[in-house]
Amino acid sequence: MVESTDFLFLDAWLSPFCEDIFSSFARADQRRWGDVYLQGLLTVPGRKSIRRISDQVVGRPVDQCLQQFVNQSPWDWQPVRRRLAGHLAAAFRAKAWVVEEVAFPKNGANSVGVARQFAHSAGRLINCQLGLAVMLVGESGGCPVNWRLLLPRSWDDDPARRARTRIPAHERYRSRWDHLLEAIDEMVLDWGLSPAPVVVDARVTPRVEPLLRGLEERGLHYVARVGETALLRGRAAGWAFGAENVASAAGAACAVQGGRNGTTLSGRGRDKKNGSRLTAIPLDVPAGPVELRPRRPAQRFMTVEWAQGKSGPKAMWLTDLGDSRLSEVADMIDLRRNALAQLALMDAESGLRHFEGRSFRGWHHHVTLVSAAHGYRLLRGLDGELAHAGPGGSRGSNG
Repeated sequence: MVESTDFLFLDAWLSPFCEDIFSSFARADQRRWGDVYLQGLLTVPGRKSIRRISDQVVGRPVDQCLQQFVNQSPWDWQPVRRRLAGHLAAAFRAKAWVVEEVAFPKNGANSVGVARQFAHSAGRLINCQLGLAVMLVGESGGCPVNWRLLLPRSWDDDPARRARTRIPAHERYRSRWDHLLEAIDEMVLDWGLSPAPVVVDARVTPRVEPLLRGLEERGLHYVARVGETALLRGRAAGWAFGAENVASAAGAACAVQGGRNGTTLSGRGRDKKNGSRLTAIPLDVPAGPVELRPRRPAQRFMTVEWAQGKSGPKAMWLTDLGDSRLSEVADMIDLRRNALAQLALMDAESGLRHFEGRSFRGWHHHVTLVSAAHGYRLLRGLDGELAHAGPGGSRGSNG
């Protein structure tokens, strides 16, 4: 067992942060190892291996203890994520909840959820784990506060690998939209967060209707990027298309119109000369079954992003934010770029892809602790907002 005197916090702000973020841990030794691991993610240069964290933070070999804390210890990651989300929500107003796929390249076939699969974020087939991150993002930065591990179908019927990686029986292959809606429900209903518009790259699957309906049923605003093969029902600019057609028909209609039947916002981005413009085209969406209709009538727009000097669309987005809110859609698109930059920082600075274990529990523990490390960096960069909250400072708004 590591004693509190075995290492010193290099940052006086970190001790109260750890005290609060790990307040749900049942045992004192879990809290101490959480302190060690988090400080290692923050201070160890280069690869954040357990051996290097052990040597540089504690100063003596405690590898087995750290391995046990990350991979086998039964602490619940959900309260830690909730505490982190509470701190971030108190420190800055998230303008969007950005959902991103994160690929974790792996060698071999034994790490939990690993398979040779197409990683949209990497643009190719790789041997990897796929995670789904829900990020709170504002102008000051962004941080994942909720995670889901996307298990491939091949793991459903492989009891040996499931047993070795300790996958709970109820964890099976599900669509990423099932995972996303479950994570959002947890954040709103269980954590008490006030939702922001959901920004998601939906190009990974052509069937976006379940995602859009799910968000609309929950009364959530959204901006979803779609590919030219996206399946959609409705009518756009006089062109009707059914479920057997692709959304590129609407994109083609928009291109033919050149924005004449929509609302156009020019000069997006800081570089006006090389910026892009957005055109919003209203879509008439047929009503679904009465029992599945959303709280408010579904009204969708296809927003087409045009690069300056290019004839074809640069990107297509489906949103329920109308043509009068086109500047808000532009902000959401920019916030997604911010989110991607934050994930790159997490990889470079906090060891996001440095997880050495193989278990389901270990994966969730690691990504949660990396999120806590990145969230701490973000909070420290917000001129000491954490000090004003103090230990437990966010309990009032988020339980």
